[in-house]
Order: sequence, then structure tokens, then C-alpha cells
Amino acid sequence: MTNQEMDIFKIISAAGDSRGAAFEALRFARQGDFTAADNKMKEAKEKSIAAHDVQTKLITAEINGDKTETSLLMVHAQDHLMNSILARDLIEEMIEMLREK
Repeated sequence: MTNQEMDIFKIISAAGDSRGAAFEALRFARQGDFTAADNKMKEAKEKSIAAHDVQTKLITAEINGDKTETSLLMVHAQDHLMNSILARDLIEEMIEMLREK
């Protein structure tokens, strides 16, 4: 496995962890446990930042001439990251709505 493929798997893994933590946060919020929800959202953000950092590394390498191969795996990683960020953002809003009840 190449270094680039390892980086792609890091994006997929961190994005999946972020999405999972965000949904756990929503479950806590629905139960009224906003402290646990906040902690899980913090975890979701940290995982999202980790995935974004790897993505930025790949983009920077490409800008500097180290061409990134566009593969189905890379497309999958980008899709995973985008969806996890969207889920996290929406869940943040849902938690705030539950908090206002």
C-alpha cells in the first residue's frame, strides 16, 4: 500500500469516526444529556479536523507538484469527508433545537 493510499484511508477512517460521534451526540441530546452530547460533538470536531488535515496535506503536495492520483478510493474518501461534515453541522443545529425545548 502506498503512502497516498494510507492517507486516503486515514481520511475515510477519521471522517467515519467524526460522523459516528456526531450521531452519538444526537442520541445523548435526545435523552437530555447535553454534557455528554457536547463531549461527543467535541470528539466529532476533532476527528473532522484530523481528516481535513490529511486532505490539506494531499492538496498541498499536489500544488507542489506531487500529483495525487484520482482514484475511486480518493473519490470515496472525499465523499465520506463531505458527508461527515454535513452531518456534523446538521446535528449541531438539531442539538441546539433540542436544548431550546
